[in-house]
Amino acid sequence: MKIATFNVNGVNGRLPVLLRWLAEAAPDVACLQELKSPDEKFPIGAIREAGYGAIWHGQKSWNGVAILARGADPIETRRGLPGDRDDLQSRYIEAAIDGILIGCLYLPNGNPAPGPKFDYKLRWFERLTKYAAKMLALDVPFVLAGDFNVMPTELDVYKPERWIDDALFRPEVRAAYRGLLAQGWTDALRTMHPDERIYTFWDYFRNAWGRDAGLRIDHILLSSELAPRLAAAEVDREVRGYEKASDHAPVWVRLSKTSRARRK
Repeated sequence: MKIATFNVNGVNGRLPVLLRWLAEAAPDVACLQELKSPDEKFPIGAIREAGYGAIWHGQKSWNGVAILARGADPIETRRGLPGDRDDLQSRYIEAAIDGILIGCLYLPNGNPAPGPKFDYKLRWFERLTKYAAKMLALDVPFVLAGDFNVMPTELDVYKPERWIDDALFRPEVRAAYRGLLAQGWTDALRTMHPDERIYTFWDYFRNAWGRDAGLRIDHILLSSELAPRLAAAEVDREVRGYEKASDHAPVWVRLSKTSRARRK
């Protein structure tokens, strides 16, 4: 089973990019972030023509998340992260697909930091951590995938010294990510590439793509039920070079049908 996450940076404006990638990569599940589209404008017709069923949680001009399943309709299990009834931002959606629960998330950016946006990011992260612990306790196959807006370590950013005060790299955020992993989640990409400088995002400015000045902020986390099935994890870097591309590249994992020996 191939599960991917892709911040599309506008699902309608970059629909040709999304459809091309779906045709070439053929993920079984694709988690999308930053739809920047209200629910009624989500391009479900084109996505169905591409062979995918979908659920989505949109928002005009900002945010938005969706889960696509190849040849199937995802069964929605949650819309919105619990813990704050007043939070109306579209940042979390969850579905059951082929016996696995998939949580698709778009964690707040948090800049400028410090400030109200950074405080919101930390609160959202705390809510995510509490919910993740609850789901792990159920001992069910679970995936958390999306744009976490966190560079976990210095290996995940091209020049760490330039990002010390950024909301994606501040100590509080990195500590929150470590705390999440400590519950028992496996960072799939880092597990398969423990010492590699590997990126998922390249800014549009300052020729970041051409210079390979990237960040690793898109992550796929596997529950303890799924981690032994991890067979591969990669970044489809070439997608960042498409015409009118998103500033993110898709990240994907492949899960075997049965448990495999863990990498050492």
